[in-house]
Amino acid sequence: MSKRGIRRGGIVALALTGAMILAGCAKEDASSRTLDFWTIGREGQAVEKLLPEFEREHPGLHVNVQQLPLTAAHQKLLTAFAGNSTPDVTQLGNTWVPEMAALGALEPLQSRVDASKIIRTDDYFPSIWATNVIDGTLYGVPWYVDTRLLFYRKDLLAKAGFDHPPRDWVEWREMMAKLSQPVGTTYGILMPTNEFEQLLSLVLQQDDAPLRDNNRYGNFRSAGFKRALTFYVDTFKLKQAPLITNVGVGNPWAAFGQGYYTFYLSGPWNIGEFRKRLPEAQQKDWSTAPLPGPTGPGASNAGGSSLVIFRASKHKDDAWALIDFLSRPDIQARFYEILGDMPPRRSSWEMDALRNDPEAAAFRDQLERVKATPPIPEWERIVTEMQLLAAEAASGKRSVDDAAAELDRRTDAILEKRRWILDHPRSDAK
Repeated sequence: MSKRGIRRGGIVALALTGAMILAGCAKEDASSRTLDFWTIGREGQAVEKLLPEFEREHPGLHVNVQQLPLTAAHQKLLTAFAGNSTPDVTQLGNTWVPEMAALGALEPLQSRVDASKIIRTDDYFPSIWATNVIDGTLYGVPWYVDTRLLFYRKDLLAKAGFDHPPRDWVEWREMMAKLSQPVGTTYGILMPTNEFEQLLSLVLQQDDAPLRDNNRYGNFRSAGFKRALTFYVDTFKLKQAPLITNVGVGNPWAAFGQGYYTFYLSGPWNIGEFRKRLPEAQQKDWSTAPLPGPTGPGASNAGGSSLVIFRASKHKDDAWALIDFLSRPDIQARFYEILGDMPPRRSSWEMDALRNDPEAAAFRDQLERVKATPPIPEWERIVTEMQLLAAEAASGKRSVDDAAAELDRRTDAILEKRRWILDHPRSDAK
């Protein structure tokens, strides 16, 4: 054989060897896959404690968790979508789902839910599930829930002559009046004016929806919104709540323990905070109660986070396997034990960690009476304007009527583009 033949034979051999190496690598990659999972805040640390079990059940699959700070998460997700660098699956606040769905970033999930042996739609709190359905299409599966209700001092309420938490607005007002004595030293409730959730809960208790005409216009001049805003504003005017922001109160847990206020309208994470921050001697002095409504038990907000798959994911089956795993009632109960995030499934509440938790019981009750906010991308901007104008009304800078009219004006401006899109539907090009 000539030297040229030897060289050609060597080249062929090298090529074949390279091909075999590449084939071996490809086979290895196929059996060893990485799933990118983005979480927001503390959930990332908690979920990492659950993932070893998931990876054992799915050999060769590794979940790479990236924790996003809450303050930067929204922008990070938008930037990732614009740069075509989204993860496979992510935690998404349920008020963010409409925005991501409008961008076309999310994978529809109904067919996967229908085929799942784990996820049962009728086991979820209906209004929580509804936050993931945008224009009739399911884009997310609820992961944990968040709502607002009353934390209260049982001992102070008993001292004022009441043996039960308020059941309607009339009782609530009566209690707050007695508890706000002497005037200006103690208060019935803490409602920081730079938070919108407290007023939003009162608004959701009304028959009038906050938006009208298929969410094209504000509905804040309605009788229902004015009734909610009046109750909110009167609480400050009557000096039953201090006119301060959450920065002004400093340490709300210590102030609660000191009797600075009796009621605190807040969310489930504060169960753990009060247990940790109040002294042992005061642990029997407080509890939780569902929100009172105008004439009886009232609604509250349907908040929380969901799990979604990005449309650009190349590992959608693996992503769905992770969602299925995290949706199991036993896994949700463990997640609650680790972090305190409450599960969206009724069956998960039958686990000992939740069933035997007296302070969690009020949340279980409240979750049957939560309402979803309008499923539109503009909602967070609208609710921010609501908070700003409500603070002005609470401080006496605006009347209730003026604040409601101005909120309608600002909302209509925010929704101008939405109205244009709805009025000019795209026709399919042929």
